[in-house]
Amino acid sequence: MSELNDPIVRLSASTGPDSPDVWGIYEPDTGSIQYICADPATKKAVLIDVVLNFDPASFALSERSMEQVLGLVEKHDLHVEWVLDTHPHADHVMASARLKERIGAPNAIGEKVREIADLWRDYYNTPHAFDPDRDFDRLFADGDAFPIGDLKMRVMLSPGHTLGSITYICGDAAFVHDTLMQPDSGTSRADFPGGSTEDLWNSLQDILSLPKETRLFIGHDYGAEGRDTPEWEATVAAHKARNVHVRDGTDKREFIETREGRDATLSLPDRMLAALQINLRAGRLPDAEDDGAHYLKIPLNKF
Repeated sequence: MSELNDPIVRLSASTGPDSPDVWGIYEPDTGSIQYICADPATKKAVLIDVVLNFDPASFALSERSMEQVLGLVEKHDLHVEWVLDTHPHADHVMASARLKERIGAPNAIGEKVREIADLWRDYYNTPHAFDPDRDFDRLFADGDAFPIGDLKMRVMLSPGHTLGSITYICGDAAFVHDTLMQPDSGTSRADFPGGSTEDLWNSLQDILSLPKETRLFIGHDYGAEGRDTPEWEATVAAHKARNVHVRDGTDKREFIETREGRDATLSLPDRMLAALQINLRAGRLPDAEDDGAHYLKIPLNKF
């Protein structure tokens, strides 16, 4: 059930002990889903993949989505312990730095963001631009774990969409970002620099090896034929039975051919070259210049 008229918000309630409450908040401009994952007993929570709104026509930023998420936090009397991202997003700007400044919670992402930063320093020809160890309070390794109140969240490396994407798993909830789409839409693209269709296949097998009742929360939904309402939750069992790219019986070679064929038809996200230059700073803008304004450097004819 939607809790707010704008945006679409849904609660996936705890299913019992060791299971979190999960709110999904849909951001329509980019089809992104932002998450609040909370321990029902202690009201301790984390925020995952919160969006800083960006207009690709004017390059104007706003905190509309961030305020909507924080409004839900206040409404449900939650205490945010971490601001988390699953990877440096190519299709939206992350709100990590602003959330950290606003609520005082530490921010984190996967440790392979260092390698992604190395890659994009070359594309932007900015050899000293990015310092993930400065801009994030923690860079998680595969297998790291941390508490959310009485619950435990663990980190699983899930490369493919990017070389450093990570999945957060808390009880029967897994935040699988840009790996799976909904079962009727298949999987996410793997053709960005550092991406790999074979790595994505391997990551999907790890995710689909979780217990069958695990709730998988995806990073994006753009609708599907016969379905206009956004969705973002399905169980492992549902994906194994119905996912159009990776249901049971799918051959690895078949998947790679399907995924790479689809990726060859896709254009770059319209926010990508701006977003990555900000997201590799955890959502912090480049330093202001002598006129007090912030500027981005966009490569021409490299893609």
